[in-house]
Amino acid sequence: MNLNLNGQVALVTGSTKGIGFAVAAGLASMGAEVVVQGRSQRSVDAAVEALRVDQDVHVRGIAADLTIASDISRLCEELPRIDVLVNNAGFYNQKDFFQITDDEWDEMFRLNLMSGVCLTRHYLQGMLDKGWGRIVNVSSESGVFIPKEMIHYGVSKAAQLAFSRGVAELTAGTNVTVNSVLPGPTWVETTSDQIKQRALEQNVSERELMARTFSTRRPTSLIQRYTTPEEVANVICFLCSPAAAATNGAPIRADGGIVRTFA
Repeated sequence: MNLNLNGQVALVTGSTKGIGFAVAAGLASMGAEVVVQGRSQRSVDAAVEALRVDQDVHVRGIAADLTIASDISRLCEELPRIDVLVNNAGFYNQKDFFQITDDEWDEMFRLNLMSGVCLTRHYLQGMLDKGWGRIVNVSSESGVFIPKEMIHYGVSKAAQLAFSRGVAELTAGTNVTVNSVLPGPTWVETTSDQIKQRALEQNVSERELMARTFSTRRPTSLIQRYTTPEEVANVICFLCSPAAAATNGAPIRADGGIVRTFA
């Protein structure tokens, strides 16, 4: 199986922690020169330093706020060509639908969808001209089954799935692929803090709230646990490799079996 990315440049957005950091580590181990992106220089520098613990990897970083057009333009100027793009930057929050403001809808879409749209628009043509490239959009199982507790998030991820398939159509007959990955609940650095806050708000224990994730919110999960960032990153890194040449325009699930449909 050819997982070799030697000589390829990969940009992973939102990669200072969580799934993005795990993807950056995985792609670096496959030989790619990896560019880490985060909002603050401090977080970017810390992630790059952590990744460089392995002296054989080639990693650098760019700080940019992907909700700001000028920051995206600056990033593209600093990094004019890439071979692999992983659009991982995004966020979610739980909020009653009737309380979500227009500004909050806009904010959700600017980062979760439009940051990837802008970067894909900039980098895809270069991949097509070269005749090889990989784009992976990190979506969510919430894009298939929209959760009532965060409708704005689910809709943004559904739009990301549609975007991925549409852009894949532009790659027909080439060695460029565009796919999306759908993680389920994943235990990242912020999960613990969020659970503590929600447990306090709901006046329940953290253990009980965690159990509710799979007994109430996501009861169809087959693994009945949170996935790890590394487990999701394994799927993403495979799709970035030469070995995944036959997979294009596909939504690939790493959701622990939450989505019950088989097609």
